[in-house]
Amino acid sequence: MHTTSRAPRSGAPQDYLSFMLDGQEYGLDCARVQELKLLKSLERFAEDGDIIGGVALSHGVILPVIDMRTTATQVVDAHGGVVHPDTDVIILRLSSGLVGMVVEGVTGIVHVRPEAVQTVPGEAGASYLIGIARIDGRCVVLIDIDGLMSLSPRRPLRAA
Repeated sequence: MHTTSRAPRSGAPQDYLSFMLDGQEYGLDCARVQELKLLKSLERFAEDGDIIGGVALSHGVILPVIDMRTTATQVVDAHGGVVHPDTDVIILRLSSGLVGMVVEGVTGIVHVRPEAVQTVPGEAGASYLIGIARIDGRCVVLIDIDGLMSLSPRRPLRAA
């Protein structure tokens, strides 16, 4: 298979924070992560927007929260959001500012060598996909989080 041109160019491994969404493992550049929080620990004070799924307060900073989960079969909280002990919020430092991203659970940090990254089949129109990394039998889809968060959603996102 071919390596993607968006893979890290040097031979040194790059660190990605890996997380789960709908049974698939994804990874994003660790340099973009400010902190990890449990969803229930955020003070949420606004919900239900078309692009921004909610607004929360973290360490005195107001930030939009986007719920990336696609399926929900867990307990629903008082705000109508799904709560599970593994529901994490990744606070990201993007070029546009701080954003909270709700995922099913963070799985850890993966060290990805450039030669382990393969192109994503049929990725035309998905410029936010860096590639697929195969590491120790795992298949991790690597994403450019700035690119993904700059897309306009085709449908409203759920409130976090």
